[in-house]
Amino acid sequence: MFTADAHYGITRPAFRGAKTVDARTVNRALVASINQLSTLTFPVDDGVHAGAPVGPVDFVVEGGDVSNREDVIDGQAIEKAESTWQEFRDDYRELRLTDHAGRATPLFVVPGNHESSNAVGFYRPMDPPKDPSALIAAYNLMMRPAVPLTAATFDYDRDRLHTSRDIGGAHFVFLHIWPDSSGRAWMTTDLEHVAPTTPVVIFTHDPPESDARHFINPNGAHDVNAADTFENLLSDRLADGPTTDAGTLVEQSALESFLSAHPNVTAYFHGHSNFNQFYDWAGPHHAITLHAFRVDSPMKGAISKDDETKLSFQIATIDMASCTMTVREVLWNAHPERPSLTWGESTTVFIGRREKQ
Repeated sequence: MFTADAHYGITRPAFRGAKTVDARTVNRALVASINQLSTLTFPVDDGVHAGAPVGPVDFVVEGGDVSNREDVIDGQAIEKAESTWQEFRDDYRELRLTDHAGRATPLFVVPGNHESSNAVGFYRPMDPPKDPSALIAAYNLMMRPAVPLTAATFDYDRDRLHTSRDIGGAHFVFLHIWPDSSGRAWMTTDLEHVAPTTPVVIFTHDPPESDARHFINPNGAHDVNAADTFENLLSDRLADGPTTDAGTLVEQSALESFLSAHPNVTAYFHGHSNFNQFYDWAGPHHAITLHAFRVDSPMKGAISKDDETKLSFQIATIDMASCTMTVREVLWNAHPERPSLTWGESTTVFIGRREKQ
């Protein structure tokens, strides 16, 4: 099950009859809805397990921006990242799903640009100017270091959240914001231990095109400043030009080349600019086909922010025998006055090794 951009610390305009509703109220309602998943029956469609009970859920993924950036707006600071992360963890401890082994369904998290900007600083005022607490907590949750990182030992450039899990015969990769040169180098090593016929699925925050603002400032001192508005969150300087409007063609080409060399990496889940979308990314040179899945946000959905009946998350079901995966949209607030889960759009894709194009 996949959701993203919880954005604890802000409000949404309206939710279930109330105005200016805080993120904790909305995300608690989302968790309560997720807990209903196992009681559902998949729709009678052409997808994997059509018409069967949903049953166990092997893992839940939060796709980044758990905490909002700690902006100072009209003299008022956003709630601190440390407390919003704790709220997130407290709320998601209320998950009542189980996996196929009967254990509590694990929660996985990838970093977004907001908690990362909290860690490195931003070009507009924040209070405090830097706060890596949420990013450190996500790192410790996912990387499980023998000695947990602290603010005193954390180094943003060194301590990137890149990890993977083997579940049900597929290989799932979790990456810091976007597969930049650091992420691709890590994946190259990671995939040396994965059979070339094993499907590989990426979870990260940014879409395959990424966001020019997230790269390192190519100008001057390469710093974060209000004139250039780069955020310095990824490992690479933007190669396409001196402004955040320059695009990311060079960077996309590098990702496309990596995927061409690893044809079993076939699916990609992301948030950042949030609405439900199933699409194929071909790369700037149309050299590959990557099945991509963009998910909604409970707080900042491009559509659901103004129309709460469109709030949704995704559930993916894989049939390893046929190497097919069905991703279904779950509308969790289609009827705000009587909350229940409703099936939305769906798609079924082949996630086996790509043939050369």
